[in-house]
Amino acid sequence: MADELLLQPYGKCSGRLTSSLLAVALLSSFGSSMLFGYNLAVVNSPANYIKDFYNRTIVSRGGTGVSEETLTLMYSITVSVFAIGGLLGSLLVGMLVSKYGRKGTLVNSTVLVFLGGTLMGCSKICSSPEMIIVGRFITGIHSGISLSVVPMFLGEIAPKNLRGFIGLMPSIFICVGVFISQILGLHEMLGKEEDWPLFMSLVVVPTFIQLTLLPWFPESPRYLLMEKRDIHATIAALKWYRGRCNIQSEIEEMQEEQRSLSLVDTVSVKQLLQDVTVRWQVVSVVVINIGMQLSGIDAIWFYTNAIFENAGIPIPQIQYTTVATGAIEVIAGLIGCFTIERVGRRPLMIGGFGFMGVCCAGITLSLILQVHVSFMRYVSVVCVVGIIAGFCIGPAGVTFLMTAELFRQSHRPAAYMVGGSLNWVSNFTVGFVFPFLQMTVGAFCYLLFSGICALVAVYVFLIIPETRNKTFVEISQMFAARNGVLDSQPVGDTGQLKMVALNGYGTVGSRSSVLGD
Repeated sequence: MADELLLQPYGKCSGRLTSSLLAVALLSSFGSSMLFGYNLAVVNSPANYIKDFYNRTIVSRGGTGVSEETLTLMYSITVSVFAIGGLLGSLLVGMLVSKYGRKGTLVNSTVLVFLGGTLMGCSKICSSPEMIIVGRFITGIHSGISLSVVPMFLGEIAPKNLRGFIGLMPSIFICVGVFISQILGLHEMLGKEEDWPLFMSLVVVPTFIQLTLLPWFPESPRYLLMEKRDIHATIAALKWYRGRCNIQSEIEEMQEEQRSLSLVDTVSVKQLLQDVTVRWQVVSVVVINIGMQLSGIDAIWFYTNAIFENAGIPIPQIQYTTVATGAIEVIAGLIGCFTIERVGRRPLMIGGFGFMGVCCAGITLSLILQVHVSFMRYVSVVCVVGIIAGFCIGPAGVTFLMTAELFRQSHRPAAYMVGGSLNWVSNFTVGFVFPFLQMTVGAFCYLLFSGICALVAVYVFLIIPETRNKTFVEISQMFAARNGVLDSQPVGDTGQLKMVALNGYGTVGSRSSVLGD
C-alpha cells in the first residue's frame, strides 16, 4: 500500500514552495517565534512605570521605599528572568519533541503563554510585582522551547533547496515581534502608565490563533518516519507539504539517513558531547550560539532607550527612534531570508558578525568623542542600527538553521538542547550584567562585544563549510575528515551508508528499507 501511495504519477516538482508549506511556516513563526521578539522588547518602553510600580508596592507593604540601585536590580531581574525560563525551556526540548513531536510540542506549549500572559496582565490589579516576574519566567519557558522547536520543525519539513528560506522565517518574525512591541510601546498606543499590564499580556493573541489553526497541519515527515516508523503517515505528510509532486526521491533520501542511524537511538546530551563523529559540529554550535548572544545584541534590545538617551537623543524623540530601528530589523531579516539561498549561509554569518563587530567598536568611539564633537551622537545611533541590521541579516536566523543542518535526526534534539541552553545562559548574563558593566567601564564595554563578534566571524570562516542545497547526510560527510571519521561512501550514493566512528557512536546501519515492512 505504501508503494502505491508513493509511486503515484505526480509531476516532478521537487523544491516547490507550496501554499501548505508556506502556511505552516508563517503560522508556527507567528504564534511562537514572534513572541520571543515581543517579550525581548516589551519591558523596554514601560521600564520607568514598572520600577515605579515596584516602589509603590514596596512602600504600601513596608512603609518605606527602596534605593535606585535596588530598583535597578529588581528591574534587571525582571528582564533577565525571561532568560532563566528560556534556559529551562531549552533543556526540555529533547524530551518534548521525542514524546509529542515537533508540531505537537508547539501546540501543547501554548498553555504556558496563556498562563504567563494572565499573570502579567493581572499583576497591577493584584499589586503583585511577583506576578510580573513569574509571568516573565513562564513565557521564557515557552520561548526557550519554541526558539529551538520552530527551526527544527521547519528545517525538517522544508525541501533542501528551500531550507534556508523557510528556516529564516522564525528570525523575521522575531524581528516583527520586536517591531510590534516598539510600536505598541509608543505613548500614543499602549505606552501610558495605565496600559502597561495590557501591553505585556497581549502575547496571548497570536498564541490563540496558532492554537486554533496549527493542529490541522501534519507532523514533521522525518519525525514520523525515523522516530515513529510510520511510512503511511510520512507519505501523507509529505504529500500535504509538497502538493502534487513526486516525493519518491525525498523518501529515499530520508531512508538513506535512516539506514545510517538504524543502530542509533536518539542520543542524549551526554552522548552527543562524547560522540567524536560530531565533535566539530558540537563545537560550532557552541561557538555560534554563545557568540550570537555575547555579540551585544541583547544589550541593544533590552536597553535601547537608555543607549539613545546616553547618546544625547532628546527623550521625547527616543521612542520614535526605537521604532525606526525596529523597522530596520524587519527589513534586514527579509533581506537575509530572500538572499540566503543565493549567497549561502557562510557569507551571511561572516558578514553579519563582522559588521556587528565594526559597529560595536564604532559605538565606543562615538560615545567617547561626542563630548567634543556633537555630531558623534548620531554616529552612535547609526552604529546601533548597524548592529541590529547585521544581526538580523545573518546570525539571528542562520544560527538556529545551522543547528538543524549540522546534525542528523538522532543527534538534532540534543544539539538544540546544547545550543539553546548556551544561548539562554548567555542571554541572561548579558541582560543582568550589562547595566552594571556599563556603569563600571562606560562606553568601553562595547569593545568586548566587538572582539567576540570578530572571533566568531573568523571561526565560521575557518571551520564551518557551506551547507546550502545539501542533504543532512551530505553535510555530515563534509565534516567526516575533520572529525576523524572514515567515510567509505561517496556523496550521492543511495546505497548503504558506511561510516566507522572512532568511539562506536553512529556506526553502520542496516540495509533494510522501511517500505518493505
